[in-house]
Amino acid sequence: MNRGFAALVLALPLATGCVTVAEFRKVQRDVIDLKRSQTGGGAAAPNARLAELAARLDALEQQQEELRGQIEDAEHRADDALREARAARQAGATSGAADAAAAAPGEGPEAESEGASPGNPAAAEELAAYKAARAYWSSNDWEACVDRLGEFLQTHPSSVYADDAAYWRADCYFQQGNYKKAILRFDDVVTRYPNGNKAADALYREGEALLRLGPAYATAARKAFERVLSEYPDSDRATEAKQQLELL
Repeated sequence: MNRGFAALVLALPLATGCVTVAEFRKVQRDVIDLKRSQTGGGAAAPNARLAELAARLDALEQQQEELRGQIEDAEHRADDALREARAARQAGATSGAADAAAAAPGEGPEAESEGASPGNPAAAEELAAYKAARAYWSSNDWEACVDRLGEFLQTHPSSVYADDAAYWRADCYFQQGNYKKAILRFDDVVTRYPNGNKAADALYREGEALLRLGPAYATAARKAFERVLSEYPDSDRATEAKQQLELL
């Protein structure tokens, strides 16, 4: 799920609450009032006015049906585009990305430090910057964690620790309770680093964040867990994703 798709998923439950519905209700009330005035002994409303309101009511009903169809079509197109984009990224992934993932197999800074060369001052400085930023996650300072890891990603966009930094930054949003932002950031990890050591974790956590938003997002969460099983079947998260699917 790319950024556009994530935004679409988050907007779906709100789509039917647009101004068109309010206008639809208003026209309905106008029609009812006119009919009452004709049958209740009041001044008869002109037939032309009643016919006009009835036509508007029919048109608004048609617009609502078209809107529902457009939303469904957009969701299907986004799903198709997402699958194609994932396939293209995975097919074009370089061996260097795989090497970087192998260089940082663990979650903690100690395991990740294997990617730095003692004889390379730039690499050592990069690792120190990453550890300093991630320390805010360890101390539960979520706001500072978001800022510092964001700064690290801007300064070192090609770092071997970039996927780890992006993942922990997404988790900071999750810990803050900002689940919509967490969904987008976890999805960025999967999109940018599909072969990285945090991809399966990020996809699973994306599903968790969707579940936190409530039952309206259960379908989207199911898709995320299903992708963990299909795209990362050998990951540790695959078993957890299967358990989540059994509960949905």
